[in-house]
Amino acid sequence: MYLVDKAAQERANDPIRAAVFGAGFIASGLLANLRNRTGVRPLLVVNRTVETAIDAVTSAGFEPVRVESDKDIESVAARPPAIGVTDNPELGTSSTFVEAVVEVTGTIEYAAKLISDALLKGKHVINMNAEIDAYVGPAFLEMAKANNCVYTVADGDQPAAEMNVLRYVNYLGATPLLAGSIKGLIDQYRTPATQAGFAAQWGQTPEMVTSFADGTKISFEQAVVANATGFSVAKRGMIGPSLEGPIEGATNVFDLDLLRSSGGIVDYVLDATPGPGVFVLAEMPDDSQKIYLDYLKMGDGPLYCFYQPYHLCHLELPSSIVRAVEYGDATIAPTHGLQVDVVTTAKQDLAAGHTLDGLGGFDTFGQCENRSLAADEDFLPIAAAQGCVLKNDVSKDQVIRYSDVEVPVGRFADELRNRCA
Repeated sequence: MYLVDKAAQERANDPIRAAVFGAGFIASGLLANLRNRTGVRPLLVVNRTVETAIDAVTSAGFEPVRVESDKDIESVAARPPAIGVTDNPELGTSSTFVEAVVEVTGTIEYAAKLISDALLKGKHVINMNAEIDAYVGPAFLEMAKANNCVYTVADGDQPAAEMNVLRYVNYLGATPLLAGSIKGLIDQYRTPATQAGFAAQWGQTPEMVTSFADGTKISFEQAVVANATGFSVAKRGMIGPSLEGPIEGATNVFDLDLLRSSGGIVDYVLDATPGPGVFVLAEMPDDSQKIYLDYLKMGDGPLYCFYQPYHLCHLELPSSIVRAVEYGDATIAPTHGLQVDVVTTAKQDLAAGHTLDGLGGFDTFGQCENRSLAADEDFLPIAAAQGCVLKNDVSKDQVIRYSDVEVPVGRFADELRNRCA
């Protein structure tokens, strides 16, 4: 973090110029945070509804300026604190004045196209969208390598927080066996109707809030970690034990032999404190260090719990921008290919002929499953489910297969998926 801060200070007079895609809850917070930060300047906001982008830019204390060309963006660049706004994604991915693209839309098809276009044009991409990374992240990583730029999932969300703790644990000489998240609620049958009030309270969409509550979001997040580490899941949907009390108690609720034999898993616990944090369970292979860990109040092993009691979303995201642009370093990326999928599971009985709705909807929830088994069983990834038409009746809690649906033709995200290892 010292080097990131140092680089940001060094670029105080020539900040990294970023195009932010999205103008929702998190994107708006990012813009407001960057108003008083050094080293990174939001030069452009791209949103499918320009009026929403204008509102987000104005609320953050910047001057919104509609732009239609790279020449317009050049003019905005010379007028801080102006920010260009547009509904044309190509302006953000192609502008010669943009160094980094920040994806905060939470979409699938739209994000797949814009991230690909940015990487093919040599722009660094900082992605706050776990859903698209878990689906096609390895294809993005290959594009980044081929075009000498960085593709990374952003600091601030659980995957990056877990990866930072994992790096720390490795540095200590310990062996990570579990990367986990602390959750307060998982109820697979929540819907936009049940979550509408909470969503309105926080200015989010009911579908986004539903994906948090029904387990889809954490499934995507843990798949991102698995694909970055080579870890697996111990069972479909993960174990997810309840742990009322301090997170250090997680050392007693996971089977050590299972962790060892798996080579490392991703999972979560419910109700532990402090939440909503992240944690890593690890062994210390050097027996001589165990007395010191005991002395330092880490317990007597064989498992030790390392944790971070928070993740701060958009407040931490700028560090990933600096890491990518100044150091060519990814915070977390799918370097191990597809290790874990998020598979489509019915929330209710669904009849043939029904068109599936999207993430956080009424029809389905996502569960983690090991990629090898998911491929063998022909399971439909939930990132591909929206718009699929059922060919067969599906029962509540049944995992939906490709053979159960007609998949819409011509979707770019699905083409990218076919390139992933």
